[in-house]
Amino acid sequence: MFGDLFEEDYSSVSNNQYGKGKKLKAKPLEPPAPREFTNLSGLRNQGGTCYLNSLLQTLHFTPEFREALFSLGPEELGSLEDKDKPDAKVRIIPLQLQRLFAQLLLLDQGAASTADLTGSFGWTSNEEMRQHDVQELNRILFSALETSLVGTSGHDLINRLYHGTVVNQIVCKECKNISEKQEDFLDLTVAVKNVSGLEDALWNMYVEEEVFDCDNLYHCGTCDQLVKATKSAKLRKLPPFLTVSLLRFNFDFVKCERYKETSCYTFPLQINLKPFCEQSELNDLDYVYDLFSVIIHKGGCYGGHYHVYIKDVDHLGNWQFQEPDMNLKALQNEEDIDDPLTILKAVLLQENNLIPVDQLGQKLLKKIGISWNKKYKKQHGPLRKFLQLHSQTFLLSPDGSTVSLQKQPSPQTESDFQGNGQQILQMLAAKSPGSNDNTTRPHWFDINDSKVQPIKEKDIEQQFQGKESAYMLFYRKSQLQRPPEARANPRYGVPCHLLEEMDEANMELHMKRTECDSANNNIELHLHMGPHYHFFNGALHPVSCQTESVWDLTFDKRKTLGDLQQSIFQLLEFWEGDMVLSVAKHVPAGLHIYQTLDGDELTLCEVGIADGEDIFVWNGVEVGGVRIPVGVHCEPLLLRVLHLETGSDGKRRGQLVESPHVFPASAEVGTVLTALAIPEGVILTRSGRSAGEESWTPVPQEDMRRTFREHGLKDGSSVLVRDSYSDDSSLLPQGGKWITGTNEIDWLEVKNLCQLESEEKQVKISATVNTVVFDIRIKAIEELKLMKELVENSCLRPIDRNGKLLCPVPDSSTLKEAEVKLRSSLGLCLGKAPTSSQLFLLFALGSDIQPGTEMEVIVEETLSVRDCLKIMLEKSGLPGDAWHLRKMDWCYEAGEPLCEEDATLKELMICSGDTLLLIEGKLPSPGFLKVPIWWHQPQGPSGRWESEDQPHGSPAQGGSWRAASTQGVPGHVPAEVSLLYLGDIDIAEDATLVDLKSQARSLPPASKLAVPGPALLRAWTVENKRPGRLLRADRRELKEYKLGRTAAICLEPLQREERLGPLDVLLRTQMRVPGQRAYAPAVDLVWDTARGSSAGALRQTVADSYALPVEKTEIAKYFPEKFEWLPISSWNQQITKKKKKKKQDNLQGAPYYLKDGDTIGVKNLLVDDDEDFSTIRDDIGKEKLKQMALGKRHSREALQAQNSDIFSSTGTPTRPRGPEASLSIHVGSFR
Repeated sequence: MFGDLFEEDYSSVSNNQYGKGKKLKAKPLEPPAPREFTNLSGLRNQGGTCYLNSLLQTLHFTPEFREALFSLGPEELGSLEDKDKPDAKVRIIPLQLQRLFAQLLLLDQGAASTADLTGSFGWTSNEEMRQHDVQELNRILFSALETSLVGTSGHDLINRLYHGTVVNQIVCKECKNISEKQEDFLDLTVAVKNVSGLEDALWNMYVEEEVFDCDNLYHCGTCDQLVKATKSAKLRKLPPFLTVSLLRFNFDFVKCERYKETSCYTFPLQINLKPFCEQSELNDLDYVYDLFSVIIHKGGCYGGHYHVYIKDVDHLGNWQFQEPDMNLKALQNEEDIDDPLTILKAVLLQENNLIPVDQLGQKLLKKIGISWNKKYKKQHGPLRKFLQLHSQTFLLSPDGSTVSLQKQPSPQTESDFQGNGQQILQMLAAKSPGSNDNTTRPHWFDINDSKVQPIKEKDIEQQFQGKESAYMLFYRKSQLQRPPEARANPRYGVPCHLLEEMDEANMELHMKRTECDSANNNIELHLHMGPHYHFFNGALHPVSCQTESVWDLTFDKRKTLGDLQQSIFQLLEFWEGDMVLSVAKHVPAGLHIYQTLDGDELTLCEVGIADGEDIFVWNGVEVGGVRIPVGVHCEPLLLRVLHLETGSDGKRRGQLVESPHVFPASAEVGTVLTALAIPEGVILTRSGRSAGEESWTPVPQEDMRRTFREHGLKDGSSVLVRDSYSDDSSLLPQGGKWITGTNEIDWLEVKNLCQLESEEKQVKISATVNTVVFDIRIKAIEELKLMKELVENSCLRPIDRNGKLLCPVPDSSTLKEAEVKLRSSLGLCLGKAPTSSQLFLLFALGSDIQPGTEMEVIVEETLSVRDCLKIMLEKSGLPGDAWHLRKMDWCYEAGEPLCEEDATLKELMICSGDTLLLIEGKLPSPGFLKVPIWWHQPQGPSGRWESEDQPHGSPAQGGSWRAASTQGVPGHVPAEVSLLYLGDIDIAEDATLVDLKSQARSLPPASKLAVPGPALLRAWTVENKRPGRLLRADRRELKEYKLGRTAAICLEPLQREERLGPLDVLLRTQMRVPGQRAYAPAVDLVWDTARGSSAGALRQTVADSYALPVEKTEIAKYFPEKFEWLPISSWNQQITKKKKKKKQDNLQGAPYYLKDGDTIGVKNLLVDDDEDFSTIRDDIGKEKLKQMALGKRHSREALQAQNSDIFSSTGTPTRPRGPEASLSIHVGSFR
């Protein structure tokens, strides 16, 4: 990451470079890891699919759902091999779901991939990285499955397992007439706010009655009058599997923000639903349900993480809840437990005296509940080494794969120990919670993406409240019994073709793991042959070329040193005498031996031999007749020795020279004088005096016998030698220390960016941290052979790692003062550098700037904001004074405006390198707002403006039409919103909305539009060039709306005065034209959510508005920024009746988030049964979005390529954007 921290050329000492440039061994792609001790498989997270993983695991652990899906064969669903054939009807989603379930059951991998399944959904990488709501996914996935299974024997799969009904009744207290309405549900959505738990919520919904009396009477059709009545709801039909969605997310209408309800909300492990159902003759046990899955959400309302607690009904997993720490504490006082010899002997006797070494540790963990590494390794070493050291007790096979006990001296001794060992293991088993009989206890697991671990049933209580709490509950009827053959049998119910596919996949995985295991255990060793080396200048060096002296050997690290030695013998044709293997390492001085390897029976892994290790092969004593020092204490050090140059006459000159010398780390410091043939002298070492400063400290005479290591010297350290008789004036004593004028020499790279031709494009300039920038610039101009005129009109600018030019460096600064790092790059550019009292600023026009479009300016830091604005306007050629400045923040967006125009840049803490943005519009006075006013009028059937006072399509004076063209598109379609700019108004923050409307009517363009009075004007904020938030309550002050300084308002004319309540939602409904992909003009619809905010309530309101039967009405929400329609499913009908209380929100939450101004498409199923809601304009818009995305990608690539050509680096990073998007699953038609 950081490159070579110390890199020098030591060619004068050693030409041996084989220690550098080693190639990394390319490891094979590792296969997925096998399942862990739970024997269950998780699901890999694709980036944001934890919500999907949690729901899929719940469906997988619903055996009835899984087996019903498995019962559908290829003759009904088709085959995945035929999915690309044009005429084949392949139901990809259920096929991929089958395959995923088979992998979760049978494939030996720790986590399965959902990529194929999400691919069948039609999802791209963007959807896989974006998190959605799991309750929303549950409904959409069931809808997709129902559509996919049309025409098969599984067409009623979802309906049969999850469908239930609720009946709403109103009873007249006069004639006792009962009015009923039945509604279907696939999941029950229950309230969390102000409710203690699930049973309390169900009681409020299905037991309490709502009374109609006093001012709220009910009109009875039988009595034909307003009467007192009671309204209630009951569960009429219960499904085999009950899904409960908890309304954890709510909206605070005071703060205008969403929040998560984290209060305590209890739910039982078993629930009796009889009190909430209609009276029937069913057995009481038919109403009892058991909890088997809890999907948990951790985080807030804008993001978080999902995982799931699941009950393993079929006992497919290994549920052993181990607590090693408790075992360790319980066994600390047992003398036999502390003796590993006793424990291992007992385990071997119980396992018939023979066991693979790899399995011995697992058996030990299973018997005593604690691993060897945790209990014994610190004191007794690795398990294999312990067995080898106790060869009188344990007998290892020749290949070291199995272990058994040596024969005991007498049968009586063996019998006694066997009985004692059995007693010890029984005592351990009794204390190990993992070894208890778990067959009757419920098996619960926490499945968190790819991680699966057992939990206790009582752990569910921790999810009652908090930021990490239950979000969805899944219950199953207690009477549902599983067949005995399904217990602990993952192959039960799996089709034969999937069994064969999984068996083949497991065989392939086994082969890949074997190959990968072999590859991972093979290491590369570099064998240095002693006869081909000689000892020179304190280190080993090859006699001839490297190829003859160094051999590369691939070896299994699980084999022993004896095996390695035997392999080397076989490679060599001849070796005389003993062979000793030693670990060597490359140092700047050459090759040095650090450690001799002993213990032929130890494996390379136990000895600590790493991949790429250098092994020196020799006799262990000498090389070429020279005894070789071994060990870290005598490591050769390559030092930089600075001393006065010696002339041809033997006299020392005044110039300092540097020469490399090698000394053993254990040698005395005084040997430096001997090496330089100086009889007497002073040795100085470099030390840090303070941050960024260095000094030379003399070595006292009494410390001259201390070693280099004791003085803290290492490779690359500098030593300064001063002759005692020298009168060198460059070395002056200061405060007892010797300060030198010489610094560590380094370099800077200067690139020619002056747009002038030269022979060199870049040069390296020698420099130190104390070098002045002016000197570097002058030297760069000379070496680049540029014109001398550049001396007065050029500057140096640092180049960052992205290739961007930073602000110029002042000529008078040193590199240290300018914070320029050595070995970095500078650009030589035209223009003078700023002085210490000047600022170098970047500025750009508008808030949406593109990288590389900024302009530059140098100004005095005492300049006022007003004067700075004038300079920038003049340089950019912009007329007028209706502009202001904003500072760009850290995320490349326009920040707060610089309101104090008389303040200096220094006072506002504007620094060199900051970017200022020129924004059109003069800033208002304090306490006032400058609000742009736009005119918005709905379009007619032709897509044009309808105005009596103005010709169609002609712009008003002072403004411009912003209408999207609709030529070539038949009929009226949801188009881009057309806004007409009327002008800006200055208005006080404490003015009311009525005042704003009145002042807007006085704008000149408004007089030509016949703008009505304030009571007939509807006000919206402008967001993304379309109406955004509806502003209600005309008498409310503007500051209460929290508009901000950049808000814009658009006004819409009304035919009559409207009074919207706080819970009313203003929607634009459009009826689809039968037989055409077009819509009739939009009609305003006021939806009173106080009467219900569910899909059923909205559908009823729309049906009443268009006088249509509610069952023949289909509705969908339009997302104009994506040109997509999202059908509003009938499954979103929520029954949340509470006495004297308002109903809970539904469509105002995920995934629809209905708000004022949303467009609702309406379809009459009596005359139009087409499932498609889209229009031709949507197709065109999607294609434009696709082309825009492609164009932006090409622009980024071109910019990166351009920066790469100029600066040899990547482009400037762009701002990340993550718009909120709805969730959808694309399904083919199988009708």
